[in-house]
Amino acid sequence: MKYVDLVIDNKSNHTDQLYTYGCFDDEICIGQKVFVQFAKGRKLRAAYVFAVHTKLQKEFKNLKYVSETDPSVCLTEEMIRTCQWMQRRYLCRLIDAVHLFTPAGDSPKRARKQPVPDGIERETALPALTAEQQQVLSEMASKQRQGKRLFLLHGVTGSGKTEVYMRLIARCLQEGRTAIMLVPEISLTKQIVERFAARFGETKMAVLHSSLSPGQRYDTWQRIRGGEVRIVIGARSAVFAPLSDIGLIILDEEHEATYKSDMTPKYDTCEVAIKRAGAFDGSVLCGSATPSVATYQRSEWGIFTRLTMKKRYNEMPLPEVEVVDMGKELARGNTSVFSERLVAEMRRQLEEGRQVILLMNRRGYYTYITCPSCGEVITCPTCGISLTYHKSTGKCSCHYCGRSFDVPAQCPSCGAHPLQFSGSGTEKVAETAQRLFEEYPVARLDMDTMRRKGALTRILDDFAAGRTRILAGTQVVAKGLDFPNVGLVGVVSADVSLHIPDYRSPERTFQLVTQAAGRAGRGSVAGRVIVQSRHPEHYAVAAAVHQDYPAFFRQEIEVRRLLVYPPYADLIQLVFTAREERAAAETARLWEGGLRRLMGESERPYILHYQKMEIFAEKDIVKYYMVVKCRKGMRKYYMGALKKLKTDAIGSRDCSVVVDINPYSLGRS
Repeated sequence: MKYVDLVIDNKSNHTDQLYTYGCFDDEICIGQKVFVQFAKGRKLRAAYVFAVHTKLQKEFKNLKYVSETDPSVCLTEEMIRTCQWMQRRYLCRLIDAVHLFTPAGDSPKRARKQPVPDGIERETALPALTAEQQQVLSEMASKQRQGKRLFLLHGVTGSGKTEVYMRLIARCLQEGRTAIMLVPEISLTKQIVERFAARFGETKMAVLHSSLSPGQRYDTWQRIRGGEVRIVIGARSAVFAPLSDIGLIILDEEHEATYKSDMTPKYDTCEVAIKRAGAFDGSVLCGSATPSVATYQRSEWGIFTRLTMKKRYNEMPLPEVEVVDMGKELARGNTSVFSERLVAEMRRQLEEGRQVILLMNRRGYYTYITCPSCGEVITCPTCGISLTYHKSTGKCSCHYCGRSFDVPAQCPSCGAHPLQFSGSGTEKVAETAQRLFEEYPVARLDMDTMRRKGALTRILDDFAAGRTRILAGTQVVAKGLDFPNVGLVGVVSADVSLHIPDYRSPERTFQLVTQAAGRAGRGSVAGRVIVQSRHPEHYAVAAAVHQDYPAFFRQEIEVRRLLVYPPYADLIQLVFTAREERAAAETARLWEGGLRRLMGESERPYILHYQKMEIFAEKDIVKYYMVVKCRKGMRKYYMGALKKLKTDAIGSRDCSVVVDINPYSLGRS
C-alpha cells in the first residue's frame, strides 16, 4: 500500500491544494495521472501525483483510494517541481500549471499526419561560418565551461543568428542531450522547421504550437515523452515540451510580447525556460537584433552573458534608412498614406525587379469613425474601443473582442450625419499600392487575411516565389521573415505604436521599425528603408532610423530608472472581476488596504490606487484593477503578502482575483 498526495483536476481556488489518497499500486510514481472520486461526487475525476509516501503523514477518518491509473500520461519529477514553482511565482492554481505540461486530445484511432514536413532535401554540407559566428560559438562554449548558463545574443538583422542556433543545437545533440527552439509567432515556424529539417532530419524533430489539432498535439506529446524526439520547435507553449535532460533552450526574437502569456497561468516564457533548463544544468540563449530593455540591462548587470554580432552574414551593409516627415508632406497638400519619396522609391525598386514590403501596424481600411458635429468617436459598446471600418466586409469591427457591427447611419449621441471616416489600416495601404502600381501583384498579410486555413502559407509562398511583388501587412511582416529579393521596406506610419498609452511604447516603436528595416537587403543587393513619421525627432524613431540600439537604450533605461519601471521593478497587476460593480470595487478596495497594511508605510508610494477597467471583451462583467511597482529585491515579500490575501479570500465571494506579473497591457484584460 502506498499513499499519494494529488492535485485534483478541478478549476476552483477552494480546491487548489493537495489531497491524500491510498493507492494499491506499488508502482505508482510522482507525475502519474490517476482517477479518483472527489468530495461527495461518484464520478471519477482526473488527478496527478505530486508525492508518494509509504505511510500516512496524518490520520484520516475516511481515506479514499485511487480508482484507476492512466499509463499513457506520466509527468517527470522536473515537470512537477516546475508546476510547484509556477504556483509560487505567478500565484496560479497548481492544476493550471499541470495542464501546460499535459497533452491535449486522446489516443488516436488512426495515425495522424505529423506537422513536420516530409521529403525535405537534406543538407550535404554545412555553410561556412563568419568570423563573428565562430567567435560567438567559441565564447559561449568557454563561458559554459566557467559555469555560465544564461546568454543574450545581440546580432543585427541578417547576421546569421539562426545558423548559430543550429550549430549550438548540434553540439547539444552530440552531448546526448535535447533542445527546445522557440519562435514568437506561428508564422515563423514554417521557415525555421524547413531549415532545421534539412539540417537534422524530420525524425529527430517535433513541432508544437497552438494551431495543431488536439489529436496532433497528443501524438506529438507522446513521441516527445517516449524519447523519439531530440529537438522541439514551436511558439511559447513549446517551452513545456516533455523532454528530459534539456541542454539548451533558445528564444529567438526574445523581445516579442508573445513570449508573455495573456491567459492563466500568466507566465513569462523566458523565466520558465531558465527554470526548466536549470534543472538539468542546461543553458538558455535569448537572441534578438533589438533585445528588450530589461534583458539588455540584465546583461549589463552580468546576469546574462552578452554575445554580439554586428555584421550581416553576406557582408552587405545594413540597409540605408531615410525618414520622411509626414507633417511636411501634409503641408504640401499630400493627403495620401504614401509620401512622394516612398512612391518614387517603390517604382524604382519594382522596375528593377525587386520586391517591396509595406508595414502598417493597424488592420482595416479606416481606423476610426467620428461625428464631425459633436466629436463623438464610435466605439464598441462592450469594450469601449474605437471601431475600425473594413471595406472588404462593409462592416465596423472591434479589434479587441472581435464583434462586428453595421456602419451607423448617424451619430448615436447627437443624431448628426454623415459620419466622418479617418485613419488608415492595411486594407487601405494595400488598395492604394495596387491602384498606384496596377501591373504588380499586391498581397495583404494581417489577422484578417490569415483567418482561413492555409492562407498564411500561401501568402508567404507566393511572395517567396516572386508571384507577389508588394506585400502590405501588420507587424507579422517585420518578424524574422527572410526574403532575399526585398529591396525596399516602407514603414507607412512609425507613430502608430508610439502613442499607445504604455510605458513600453518607445521600445515597441524602436523594435518594430528596426525589425522591419531588417527585412530589406538580405540578398546580394543593398536594401533601402523609408520611414514615414510625424515625429521624426522622437528618440525612439531617430535611433531606429540610425539603427543605433545603444543610443536608444541609454535614453530609455534612464526613463525606466527614474519612473521605477522594469527592470528596476516588477509591475504586478491585480484584476478584480465580478458581475456586479459593487463586488468588484469592494474587493479591490479590501485588497489595496490589505496590501498596504502587510507591506508597511515604506511601500505605500508603490502601491497604486485601484481603478475601473474600461477595456475588456466580456459582456455583463465589471472589472477593476490595481498596479504595484515591486522594486528589485521586494518580490518575495509582495508575493507572500498577495498569497496571504488570496488564502484569506478577502472580499466578495462573487469576485475573482487574477495576478499578472509584468503584463504587456496595463489596464486591459
